[in-house]
Amino acid sequence: MMPSMKIASINSQIVRVPFDHGDHGSRGRAGNLRLSTMNTLLVRIETRNGLVGWGEAFGFNLVDATKSALDTVVGPLCVDQDAGDAAALNALLHRRLHNYGRNGPVSFAIAGVDIALWDIAGKAAGKPLHKMLGQGRHRALPAYASLLRYGDADTVARNVARAVSQGYSGIKLHEVVPAVVRAGREAAPSDVSLTLDVNCAWQPDEAIAFAQSMEGCDIGWLEEPVWPPEDIAGLAKVAKESPIPIAAGENITTFLEFGMMFAANAVRYAQPSVSKVGVTGMLAIAAAAKQHGITLAPHSPYFGPGLLATIHLSAASSAPIAVERYGCDLEADLFDDAVTPVGGMVTVPSPPGLGVDPSPEVMRCFG
Repeated sequence: MMPSMKIASINSQIVRVPFDHGDHGSRGRAGNLRLSTMNTLLVRIETRNGLVGWGEAFGFNLVDATKSALDTVVGPLCVDQDAGDAAALNALLHRRLHNYGRNGPVSFAIAGVDIALWDIAGKAAGKPLHKMLGQGRHRALPAYASLLRYGDADTVARNVARAVSQGYSGIKLHEVVPAVVRAGREAAPSDVSLTLDVNCAWQPDEAIAFAQSMEGCDIGWLEEPVWPPEDIAGLAKVAKESPIPIAAGENITTFLEFGMMFAANAVRYAQPSVSKVGVTGMLAIAAAAKQHGITLAPHSPYFGPGLLATIHLSAASSAPIAVERYGCDLEADLFDDAVTPVGGMVTVPSPPGLGVDPSPEVMRCFG
């Protein structure tokens, strides 16, 4: 190991950006999480030879807890470790810190570190991350609009129509009321795909009944239908009886759980979140999904390095994978619109590593 590739420092910063969420009746708080700002936890790693990598750790209303875990538990263990072997450090951290839980702020902080290390690896090699991970032939990828939960048919229809006018050929709703979902379907042309995320709303029998009630709506997948999300047997029951294909994975974080989910035939679409499992975890889960004939559909409603990492992972695949784009307009963009979709397509960054560093100005104004 070259001394210059040792980790010199790890720092974190929360960026909180106001946004327009398309729901003027929400009194300034949006979605099922009741967000008032879009919160991104940035992870900055610098090596002793001056290379800097950026990561993102989950996320949203949990950023303060994850930042505390990173600053007090995870970060100190990383200093003086080898920055050139992300997989080895990832494994070391998970083993040493497993008593803190395998799904939560500590594991999310590890994921943020892992993303930053892959950014460093690309910069050290002089290659964009998608070229490090695969053939990387895709210069642009399709994006789908992932709308917030509105709970109102007119608001859903208006935002679906807006997404269609922006060129999106795919839209995801987060609604749990059949009439509201149908309003979204009616607002979208038949050639625009519609998927549905219900955020772990029901017990298995309730999820099956809901899926059956959606007959004729042409829903591409029903995402996270079961509570609790680790109820793989319940999810498998839904998958067996639902007329709509099942998607899940954003709320589980270990390779073992994904393997159990795949073996149980519980999903058609696997949705790991890079800000929870890191690039290293995503690669392992993607390989297992392929082995089981399951389609990878990464969860990525983010606006920081986690979004960049997801774009690169998607671009590295042999067939392009659609990128989830959260349906809200931020007051400021950490990447100065470098990966803002245009006509429903997102450009794959070509500079080394993740390809774009966060804007110092946005970090200063909203940090």
